[in-house]
Amino acid sequence: MTEQTREMEADLFGSKLRLETGRLAKQANGAVLASCGGTTVLATVVASGEKIEDDFLPLTINYQEKSYAAGKIPGGYFKREGRPSEKEILTSRLIDRPVRPLIPKGFCYPTQVIVTVMSADGKNATDVLSVIASSAALMVSDIPFAGPIAALTVGKVDGELIINPSPEQLESSTMEITVAGTSEAIVMVEGGAKEVSEAEVVKALMFAHEGIREIVSFENRFVEGLGKEKREVPVAETDDALCGEVRSLALPLLEKGLVADSKDGRKEFIKKIYEEISAKLIESHPEDKPTIDKAFDELIKDSVRRRIVDGTRPDGRDYITVRPISGEVGLLERTHGSALFTRGETQAIVVATLGSSHDEQRIDALEGDQTRSFMLHYNFPPYSVGETSNRLGPGRREIGHGALAARAITPVLPDKEEFPYTIRIVSEILESNGSSSMATVCGSSMSLMDAGVPISAPVAGIAMGLIKEGENFVVLSDILGDEDHLGDMDFKVAGTKSGITALQMDIKIAGITEAILTTALDQAKDARMHVLAKMDETITGPREELSEYAPRMLTIQLKPEKVKVVIGSGGKTIKKIVEETGAKIDIQDDGLVKIFSPDYEACKKAESYIKRIVEDIVAGKLYVGVVKRILDFGAIVELGPGKDGLLHISELENRRVANVTDILNENDEVLVKCLAVERDGRVRLSRKAALDQNIEDYRISD
Repeated sequence: MTEQTREMEADLFGSKLRLETGRLAKQANGAVLASCGGTTVLATVVASGEKIEDDFLPLTINYQEKSYAAGKIPGGYFKREGRPSEKEILTSRLIDRPVRPLIPKGFCYPTQVIVTVMSADGKNATDVLSVIASSAALMVSDIPFAGPIAALTVGKVDGELIINPSPEQLESSTMEITVAGTSEAIVMVEGGAKEVSEAEVVKALMFAHEGIREIVSFENRFVEGLGKEKREVPVAETDDALCGEVRSLALPLLEKGLVADSKDGRKEFIKKIYEEISAKLIESHPEDKPTIDKAFDELIKDSVRRRIVDGTRPDGRDYITVRPISGEVGLLERTHGSALFTRGETQAIVVATLGSSHDEQRIDALEGDQTRSFMLHYNFPPYSVGETSNRLGPGRREIGHGALAARAITPVLPDKEEFPYTIRIVSEILESNGSSSMATVCGSSMSLMDAGVPISAPVAGIAMGLIKEGENFVVLSDILGDEDHLGDMDFKVAGTKSGITALQMDIKIAGITEAILTTALDQAKDARMHVLAKMDETITGPREELSEYAPRMLTIQLKPEKVKVVIGSGGKTIKKIVEETGAKIDIQDDGLVKIFSPDYEACKKAESYIKRIVEDIVAGKLYVGVVKRILDFGAIVELGPGKDGLLHISELENRRVANVTDILNENDEVLVKCLAVERDGRVRLSRKAALDQNIEDYRISD
């Protein structure tokens, strides 16, 4: 088939969206160059010609940023892009989540989508553009895909909803929600908000879907008449007679024990039934084990879903009941803040650590170098689900869950000016059976309060599920792992008593209506209030004092012209202060000095040192100085960096002194009193006027 080329442009939401295919990456199954303003991404998709034997979609999404896109050369020794950054991983997940459900089951060819950022103007977002480009590339390829899909970000500035707000608009926006969908339905939601109401979120999602329809319409016009013939997805052959045998043998046994208090109890029960019926059937159908296994799995799924619709969940709860919750704080003695949060069979221990500005994360991003003073890291070890695996660093799921929890907590953190600490939270999932990310949100809030961080309000999270059969649907509060796996929606909602701070939704089916969204959010609000009340039984608010092991902090505001004096030539002065006091010191160009140390006395000592360095010499005040030079008629005494005074020989003692060296030598410390500061800046000092004072009373530590 001859390669077809096309380029098309549309004005959408105040920007020009351009799509092009057929000129670049022609050996890929599909390739589309997408541009918006000065931002350009290339999306390519390739599917292997060889199927895999396993019955799943082997899809990989790789979003990659190139430094040249922003006119930069990578840092580091190798000067080339290395392992994926956190943003690259999160954007890969953002593309994957709406794309994966729309590739049909049975397409078992290894498939890879690679999106490369080739130009970035810093104004137009690369993530939503990458979703659109990926969709278009799949549409023009031979890979079956129930698209097109589109994505956009919705914000709210001055009470008005805005599609794809600029970076400047996002600074004052009360929400930043990325939505992806087809022309018929929303399929993915990811975002954060500043304690907004459920009604505002529903309105924003419906507003976003109208915008998505416009982009999808443009994509349809772009791909019309283009593309290769789609590969056929083989329909799996089923042995109806054998499946009927599986059902007739297993169903009566399953009915007795699909409901159990624990995940392990249900797992053991199902395993026992499987072993019993498979032993009977494999004896008469030795070649049909895969068919038996698949039929049994489908029976489990259908049975659980039917029971839920009929009113019985796998653990016996009704639709709205949240599993038992318990909490504990301060359980780790030497940490700054710690919390244990348990909800049913999901458990997280979450630790908060406070640091100085030196502990901020430095990020080399396309938009420029950035720093991050709040970090939340989520760890999901295999023992949390009773499994073993190689541990080679955090996976994409762990990074994604950590980012969701961080988004939920960020709106309640104190302003940097009020609480200029660097904050790191680490969540260790000890046990998991449904929504460990929301347990992380709850534990993070509690650990921050235990550390004494003045958050504006506690934050809790809850995961909602959906079972939809025809026009009937039920929304489930606090879903189990099985309900997530077998259900039609995973909707995580976090927030305070006042409103939503983060949400994430993945949908496996078409047809999620406004009514379903409204029901899910209202039900999630009730569940969140219940969880917040349970958290309140453990800790009601931030502790009045920081942990004794947390660093103490003092701030000093200097005149900007004094910054160089404190730093000293080559950093000599500030290094000396750090060495002598043991405190960490951060000085900003505007003159703000932050002093950190676990020892509050060290902070005070460093503060005193800095104040003496920058203070003006005042007549009548006593100072501890160092003799820098001996003269015939006296000595030059340094009172601080750039602050010298003359100590005349007549002011050494209450008697006549023949030689200065009879009393002082170079580098001696001496307590002196300032007699006068002349108009020309010269300082006159006296030692004899301070002889009745103890030098220890005037050292830096005071």
